[in-house]
Amino acid sequence: GQRKKIKELIKLLILCICARNISSVVSVSIYMTMSPLLSVHVYCLFQAGLTTYYHPGINLKKVHYHSIKLYESLEAETGQAVGFHQPGSIRIASTPVRVDELKYQMARTHWHPTPQWLITPEKIKELFPLLNMDKVLAGLYNPGDGHIDPYSLTMALAAGARMYGAQIYNPALVSGLTPTSDGKWDVQTPYGTIRANRIVNATGFWAREVGQQIGFEHPTIPVHHQYVVTATVPEVKALKAELPVIRDLEGSYYLRQERDGLLFGPYEREEKMVLQDSWVRDGVPPGFGKELFESDLDRIMHHVEMAMEMVPVLKNADIINIVSGPITYTPDLLPMVGPHQGARSYWTAIGFGYGVIHAGGIGKFLSDWIVTGEPPYDLIECDPNRYGKWTTVPYMCAKARESYGFNNVVGYPKEERFAGRPTNRTSGVYELLKGKASMGFHAGWEQPHWFYKPGDNVGYKPSFRRTNWFGPVGRECKLVMEKVGVIDLTPFGKFMVKGKDSHKLLDRLFANTMPKVGLTNISHMLTPTGRVYAEVTITQLTPGEFLLITGSGSELHDLRWMEEEVVEGAYDVDISNVTEDIGVLGVAGPKARDVLQKLTQEDMSDASFKFLHCKPIQLGGVNLRAIRISYTGELGWELYIPHKDMAAVYQAIMAAGEDEGIDNFGTYAMSSLRLEKGFRGWGAEMNCDTNPLEAGLDYFIKLNKHADFIGKAALQEIKAKGLKRKLSYITMDTDDVDPEGNETIWLNGKVVGNTTSGAYSYTTQQSLAFAYLPVELCSVGQKVEVEMLGRKYPAMVVQEPLVLTEPTRTRLQKKSKA
Repeated sequence: GQRKKIKELIKLLILCICARNISSVVSVSIYMTMSPLLSVHVYCLFQAGLTTYYHPGINLKKVHYHSIKLYESLEAETGQAVGFHQPGSIRIASTPVRVDELKYQMARTHWHPTPQWLITPEKIKELFPLLNMDKVLAGLYNPGDGHIDPYSLTMALAAGARMYGAQIYNPALVSGLTPTSDGKWDVQTPYGTIRANRIVNATGFWAREVGQQIGFEHPTIPVHHQYVVTATVPEVKALKAELPVIRDLEGSYYLRQERDGLLFGPYEREEKMVLQDSWVRDGVPPGFGKELFESDLDRIMHHVEMAMEMVPVLKNADIINIVSGPITYTPDLLPMVGPHQGARSYWTAIGFGYGVIHAGGIGKFLSDWIVTGEPPYDLIECDPNRYGKWTTVPYMCAKARESYGFNNVVGYPKEERFAGRPTNRTSGVYELLKGKASMGFHAGWEQPHWFYKPGDNVGYKPSFRRTNWFGPVGRECKLVMEKVGVIDLTPFGKFMVKGKDSHKLLDRLFANTMPKVGLTNISHMLTPTGRVYAEVTITQLTPGEFLLITGSGSELHDLRWMEEEVVEGAYDVDISNVTEDIGVLGVAGPKARDVLQKLTQEDMSDASFKFLHCKPIQLGGVNLRAIRISYTGELGWELYIPHKDMAAVYQAIMAAGEDEGIDNFGTYAMSSLRLEKGFRGWGAEMNCDTNPLEAGLDYFIKLNKHADFIGKAALQEIKAKGLKRKLSYITMDTDDVDPEGNETIWLNGKVVGNTTSGAYSYTTQQSLAFAYLPVELCSVGQKVEVEMLGRKYPAMVVQEPLVLTEPTRTRLQKKSKA
């Protein structure tokens, strides 16, 4: 009972701190005499109070869903009215590409509980009779959407927090944060010092200043957001039902009914919007609370005119208020939620561009994580550790300006945003490659997606269908399958782990056995309930010294998890993050050995340099480490090179491989090749929503190893009970569109699963994908349908992989000869 009470207390308090309102400044601190848990300094500011089930991201749909479900029940639970209106909302498409965007999002919705429908212009007119329908082609309708009064919501959440024992102080500026030797915090406030087991920084546009108290420079910046409120509009007053909220995607604004008038807020063009960057330099002015910025109607007149064209009654409406206030942005527009690497027991819930709709779901997400010790579901895109020291103030300002204007920009697959790039995180070969390739952005790094050749349609040309990269990527796949290709893999996260307890620590963290000296394996860190927290390549370099390689997007995410276990278990271990010290080149293809052998005295033959072995070698006069492994599934090596020597090694390899037809390839080709080889990818086939048994990772999970690794007991229980779903491998009959992942899978008119990742297999010339299906539908030959862009394409479960890996092919050839 006490545990449940504590959990509810945390949940309601975090909900309170995430809510925002136009007229209230709230500071919140918790102190429980018997169990000090949490200490938070919070301010709540203005918002228009929009709520929606919709989000283009897969995981944040869950956050929105939990927020709305909480708000629907909050008045009954607390006795406080919240002013929750749920007339629904419509995202309007007025161009063909916008219609594709809506179809693209529909394909990612059906396997979620959120209600969402693609509706016709006729239905849109019925729901919102005041629209000018001349340009309207379709709409995305979410019943249950609407808006809530932020002030009333905040008061209700505060009342609920008090019901469960929270103490609320107002105002309560945090003047100091002091860590204690046992991992707790002393929080200095005007009401005294509060000792807390953990702190959550949920301070909105004060987040950066609070973080600076303990040495962090959180990349958050306030953006001026304006919305306009009209007087009574006779046509609105005459309606019998409240209008749904509309979002005019081309006009880049939202509009809703406000009593008998209208309220609309635009997202301004990049060159016109205003950053409050002085707060980044000088801090938030002392005493700032309910104040607003001076409004500027001229700045938003373009959007006003578009709104008047779409909703003609606005032309005769009187404006009674223009509200301009700060909204906190991060560089990618997503919040920073969860425990932060680099400080024990320090969590963040900051950078919310949409505070109200995130409040309830984030409150639940954080409280569940705090109480159970692991995230309730995958929300890696909001991990605060996705940013690092490369996130400078100029970069943050450039990205915030870009992101504000991107609020209603078409959300394409494989989307790239270019402001602020490159950062100071560039590999040793970036200058050699930047003019030859379409670059992608990975955790601050520039990494080639695909390479240009004469005659190619170059540049970033996004589309929901096959676009200018499709042919060149096929060319690169052919290169790797038939000759030899080189890829820049420097963005990998890299850690050195050594010390007396290094083997003991890794045996506790990972479900696989640790490799012997000179060997490499694939290992997984699991959560206590047996879900996949991370996938890591581990090499034991010397006795007790290990090199760990993880994905670019999970560098600090994984490091924090490991560091926490070091402290909890009191291990005598040193973990060094060497990500920026070491460059990585992948060399793959049937002629890879021939090329590398020209540059080294080391014997590169099968007999001497076996698969999953690591050796220190000298290549082109540079000392480096080579691991025989390849994420394309072809014969290949990864070369771990001192960053300063990377360009020289690259140039030597390219010169040595001229006769073999060597060339560059990018991550798009690698993705296609890994999929047709049946390689799972972390963040897609496996994450905090999946366990390794259903993901088909049994080979890497050693339930019989002596060490009691995290998640072992849970996995044993999962195995005993049996699985309800499994990862399947499917091929598809498609035309000019290929699966990306997260598409809905249908059978006999019912949703039965979802894809996790997909691509076109150039080797077998067909689309393929990984997909989660109920166990009873996983048999080879099972036919299903995959929804893409409004169509259901025939698909079939097949035996994996479509193409055997090079080591498997070699082994079978030797067996056949024998």
